[in-house]
Amino acid sequence: MPRPTSTRVIVVANQKGGVGKTTTTVNVAAAMASHGQRVLVIDLDPQGNASTALNVEHNAETPGVYEVLVDGQSITSLIQPCPDVEDLDVLPASIALAGAEIELVPMVARETRLRRALDEFLAANASEERPYDYVYVDCPPSLGLLTVNALAAAREVMIPIQCEYYALEGLSQLIKTVEMVQEQLNPSLNLSTILLTMYDARTRLSAGVADEVRAYFSDRVLKTAIPRSVRISEAPSYQQTVITYDPSSPGSLSYLEAAREIAEAGAEPAA
Repeated sequence: MPRPTSTRVIVVANQKGGVGKTTTTVNVAAAMASHGQRVLVIDLDPQGNASTALNVEHNAETPGVYEVLVDGQSITSLIQPCPDVEDLDVLPASIALAGAEIELVPMVARETRLRRALDEFLAANASEERPYDYVYVDCPPSLGLLTVNALAAAREVMIPIQCEYYALEGLSQLIKTVEMVQEQLNPSLNLSTILLTMYDARTRLSAGVADEVRAYFSDRVLKTAIPRSVRISEAPSYQQTVITYDPSSPGSLSYLEAAREIAEAGAEPAA
């Protein structure tokens, strides 16, 4: 996979639950890291599912993204390496993050606390021999302050969309939130990638939803769709991504191909 010229910060967001946000975040990140990229995953979901899937400690006493947002601690000191995938690091979430939305409300510049910390971290990291190629931010299924912090900190948005009946419901609200953040907080934010998940080639419904999404978002939709897969669902229970759990499975190969598309799109020269 081609390496980007500078660190790409990609937020994975969709306020609809169960669409594959965390699954997409950890598997695309693992696919990229296993093919030569240096990747950081920021787990911004209080449930900590990305931390679980990447096999990093995230109990109530584990410092992580909460300390960055609320206490202003440096990201550098809180990162943990993923033990199963080389070149993949994690800023974990603990249950303390569940209260962060309320604690952030009275704070100054509450929407940009993650951006300040991440910009400072990446500026220092840029001088290292091998800086990060990608930062992926896994968001909670809401459009609250945590997601707004992620959107303010990122350069790109990736939206996983499940190939099911209610797929596009609520998507307009997410797009409005992205546009609001573009106008008020982060003019460089770009809705760059749509990934179809839970695709079942045997059904008309999946094909119909895929056609509708492609018609609406055109070339921002990746050619690769992620199939429904028992292996993808099983992997987190073993604290693994499907990339390490079953590398030759259709789910693993699909995420590898999706990661390659994302890497190649970012390597193209600007028009």
